[in-house]
Amino acid sequence: MEVAANCSLRVKRPLLDPRFEGYKLSLEPLPCYQLELDAAVAEVKLRDDQYTLEHMHAFGMYNYLHCDSWYQDSVYYVDNLGRIMNLTVMLDTALGKPREVFRLPTDLIAYDNRLCASMHFTSSTWVTLSDGTGRLYLIGTGERGNSASEKWEIMFNEELGNPFIIIHSISLLKAEEHSIATLLLRIEKEELDMKGSGFYVSLEWVTINKKNKDKKKYEITKRNILRGKSVPHYAAIEPDGNGLMIVSYKSFTFVQVGQNLEESKDEDMSEKIKETLYYWQQTEDDLTVTISLPEDCTKEDIQIQFLPDHVNVVLKGQRFLEGNLYSSIDHESSTWIIKENNSLEISLIKKNEGLTWPELVVGDKQGEFIRDSAQCAAIAERLMHLTSDELVNLGSNQYLFSVIVDPKEMPCFCLRHDVDALLWQPHSSNQDDMWEHIATFNALGYVQASKRDKKFFACAPNYSYAALCECLRRVFIYRQPTPMSTVLYNRKEGRQVGQVAKQQVASLETSDPILGFQATNERLFVLTTKNLFLIKVNTEN
Repeated sequence: MEVAANCSLRVKRPLLDPRFEGYKLSLEPLPCYQLELDAAVAEVKLRDDQYTLEHMHAFGMYNYLHCDSWYQDSVYYVDNLGRIMNLTVMLDTALGKPREVFRLPTDLIAYDNRLCASMHFTSSTWVTLSDGTGRLYLIGTGERGNSASEKWEIMFNEELGNPFIIIHSISLLKAEEHSIATLLLRIEKEELDMKGSGFYVSLEWVTINKKNKDKKKYEITKRNILRGKSVPHYAAIEPDGNGLMIVSYKSFTFVQVGQNLEESKDEDMSEKIKETLYYWQQTEDDLTVTISLPEDCTKEDIQIQFLPDHVNVVLKGQRFLEGNLYSSIDHESSTWIIKENNSLEISLIKKNEGLTWPELVVGDKQGEFIRDSAQCAAIAERLMHLTSDELVNLGSNQYLFSVIVDPKEMPCFCLRHDVDALLWQPHSSNQDDMWEHIATFNALGYVQASKRDKKFFACAPNYSYAALCECLRRVFIYRQPTPMSTVLYNRKEGRQVGQVAKQQVASLETSDPILGFQATNERLFVLTTKNLFLIKVNTEN
């Protein structure tokens, strides 16, 4: 892989229209169809302990309507009975009821701390699914939309720890070895964060494999974990499975890279469930060990012995940490102190400056290593062969939304550029032009900024229109310029206007909040708690 580099987003000037005159409000009625749901959408509201902006971005603004980009005009949602419901539209005037395609085995209501159920359409025959409790399902669906071959079957399911949402997945077939890679997002509590929000964002990149045709069982073969302080606007796995692309306000760094689970299955299970007793960090010169003290522990209850290659920590007469250190320390300069938050902080001075310690005490598994940002950057540089790492500073280019134009490619993302909104298609295989400018929505960057109550943003995969909705009722549609059927003159410039861009507004007949929003080339789908609305935007095939 190439080493990290700073790349630029190259704007294609022919796709810009400097003479764009704005949107004209059109009062043409938009055909709107309303379907009442048999059961309410399985909405999960934020709990009292999910109070940060990151929780709101990830879970509070979650899009509960999922579009199957492999099949035209097919959307899915999960209802509060645990059913995966699908609506596929062939003809607007002959709409059927949403149909059940799968039912989650989990009783969702029994879990107090669950997140919203999430899914991603991995390929034309595979779906990754989460019930919001921390369990990941891999579903073989057959050819969806074909009643003769469509059958949703669980091919893999496993508990993966704390609850998560699925944000992307891909299917790979190499030398008859099928694998699925999926990207999971969690917001985790950070016990040592005294000044910040107390939470961090975790991205887990999981690879699930079936080695050959004879072996029916799928199993996890690799888990990579990245950590950051903000929910990414965009995160996707490259089509070849060799890297990730992340658009985020704050950076992400690997904290666990390429752990091969096949090699680690023989680990003693008792080691895995041991409680973390201490945390440690290191710089080039020293190491810092932090231990949470019992409430009634005083200075007199602490005995610490520093030796050149050994450390011994005793709390209240009980041996807490003892063993040979990974490398030598300057034992005469090493110190300890009790902090205000009732924690013990031990400072060990390295004898060999610049040496990175992979462990503190040889063979001890009770501590957790916390890397700082500088170390993570250095480690990421050494691990560049595992993932491409191209860096782009978006600067003032506000992120707007993402859309799947071609399901075989990575999702596109839309950024504000001056007053316009520009759509970019990532190409991980083309290092010279990794982000291609493929479409422009004129003045949309400026227009959307005035919509204070906007909740979801989308566009048609063929770029014919962009749309946004507010939290309640209203949907705004912005069409690309089209030729005029009548002669129109610009009085200021004294010239004939050849084309005009229309804006349309739809108002839904409901007082329920909008929970999901998806755009196809012909239709907008809007999901509320109890209804699914279809707005016919384009009549051309």
